Amino acid sequence: MSDKPPATPDPVIRSERIFKRFSLGQRWEHWILFLSSLILLLTGLPQKYRTAGWSQQILSTPERLEFIQAIHHITAIVLIVLALYHLGWAIILMIRRKLSDDILVHIQDIRDFGQMLAYLLFMRKKTPAFGKYNFEQKITYWFVFFGTGIMILSGLILLFPIAITHVLPGSVVPAAKLMHSTEAVVAAIFILIWHFFQVHIKRLNLSMFTGKLNEEDMRTYHALEYERLTGEETDQTGDGNS
Repeated sequence: MSDKPPATPDPVIRSERIFKRFSLGQRWEHWILFLSSLILLLTGLPQKYRTAGWSQQILSTPERLEFIQAIHHITAIVLIVLALYHLGWAIILMIRRKLSDDILVHIQDIRDFGQMLAYLLFMRKKTPAFGKYNFEQKITYWFVFFGTGIMILSGLILLFPIAITHVLPGSVVPAAKLMHSTEAVVAAIFILIWHFFQVHIKRLNLSMFTGKLNEEDMRTYHALEYERLTGEETDQTGDGNS
């Protein structure tokens, strides 16, 4: 009789594919946009609510006000440069015929919205299968896109009111002031309540850090994109954001 212990089975090693989600340039754009928007919000709110007690403590002297305004203006320039870079690179990709239309709104997004609404009302068992971007992510992108445009245009009017009123009526200045500050508050609420919750609380998403998404998340949250890239069918669907 052999004294050798019974052989243990070899451990099963399962390899998981990793999919590229965002390029390095896209990640840099995202974080520059986030940081510049945060600084603009923190320096803009005290100026918007100038009569509030907390604002008066921050802007207690003319020197502090000038310092806050200088930071606000410099950061605004950074945001403008970022917006011009984003548009410029998109135009270059269009000329080269390399710009994907994944981020554009299609009829399917309207259908996906209806199917998601039916799912939330317990009229459908599964959420719709999404491609590279779902309709929620497209809403976020285009909200930020047009919101940034409004902030830049209204901010330039406030920065050069005399020059602007040589061309446009004087009423455009108070209108721009209201538009600028209101859009900032709306954007902050939207990003904190909608985007931050969907991405970082509802499901921890690190793709904007790593630029990659694992196979499980691709199958679950971007089933159509997974099928397009691999040619493999999957019945998994989800409502995630990445």
